[in-house]
Amino acid sequence: MDEFEGLAVRTPREGEVRIPSGCAICGYFSRDGRALPASDAVGAMSYMHERSNGLGGGFAGYGIYPDFPDDYAFHVFYDDDRAREETEAILNARFDIVNTERIPTRKMYGIKGAPRIWRYFGKLLPEVMARTELDEEEYVCRLVFHINTDVKGAYVFSSGKNMGVFKGVGYPEDVGEYYRLDEYKGYCWTAHGRYPTNTPGWWGGAHPFNILGYTVVHNGEISSYDANRRFMEQYGYKCTLLTDTEVITYIIDYLHRKRGLTLPDVAKVIAPPFWEQIERMEAGERERLTTLRNMYASLLVTGPFSIILGYPGGMMALNDRLKLRSMVAAEKGDVLYVSSEECAIRSICPDPTRVWSPAGGEPVFAELKKEGVEI
Repeated sequence: MDEFEGLAVRTPREGEVRIPSGCAICGYFSRDGRALPASDAVGAMSYMHERSNGLGGGFAGYGIYPDFPDDYAFHVFYDDDRAREETEAILNARFDIVNTERIPTRKMYGIKGAPRIWRYFGKLLPEVMARTELDEEEYVCRLVFHINTDVKGAYVFSSGKNMGVFKGVGYPEDVGEYYRLDEYKGYCWTAHGRYPTNTPGWWGGAHPFNILGYTVVHNGEISSYDANRRFMEQYGYKCTLLTDTEVITYIIDYLHRKRGLTLPDVAKVIAPPFWEQIERMEAGERERLTTLRNMYASLLVTGPFSIILGYPGGMMALNDRLKLRSMVAAEKGDVLYVSSEECAIRSICPDPTRVWSPAGGEPVFAELKKEGVEI
């Protein structure tokens, strides 16, 4: 008899095993704006189960609230009733709230320690905007930071229009079941399964990360976090979660919404060509990219990563310049699929017409069509 036969095998604890290529991301987008089921994202993530360790999973959907298409949809975690009452007072003083409810969930064995989870739909009151020089999106952005930093026990984890984030501590397939995502459809879904390497798993720290309509899911480890965070905090962003994915989300919001860069140029800031590549480009492009690199040197994201960005009307996938994290893309018909592993794509699209691995630093886009023309 083997001397070890019959002995129990202890499951390694968090911190005892490190999987440097861990985490799983997945996303799909209908250019025709068709309502795609969230259940496909939940199923696809189950094929990458071993990339997670149960400390975080989440999903973001776009076009999921057709009854409230022009209202901000706030998803909020609460620790207690006091935090909810204080947050609701802030929202009711500034928004015409047309619907307030607990986000529907179902009991799941794998989901523990859930906070109280509510959502609110509403438009900013005209008299509020008359008292501020800020535009609407900047006002909402600052209000979210105010709640998340100043209201103890409250955390706004989703704040866009006609979209929503659903995340928590658990394996992604359990998180999807917990939030009853089989009842949701949208033209875009992104998903994440977390294997945290530097921060503990908790509900607010799960992916996707969101501000306004931007959401980011991320596999990797960002070595430039401190430089990126210090730059963003100069412009009023509150990096309260101390995690690299949060700062990537804010970088994109800052560059695209506030600075007006196109998303292809945002990708060139985050994962730019190397200097020797820029030097070989034609004069106009060489000058443009040199300017971008010099202006936003502190927003260069270094380290291995693959990300999927969701935004109103579009989705972008991007690898680091050296492609140190896996990312596969596929297409069939009007739908773009992106994932850490091809098996996850084929679980929901068995026969794609095209499959490829995007090069490092090469963004992949899908956007809604308008009257037959892509926008």
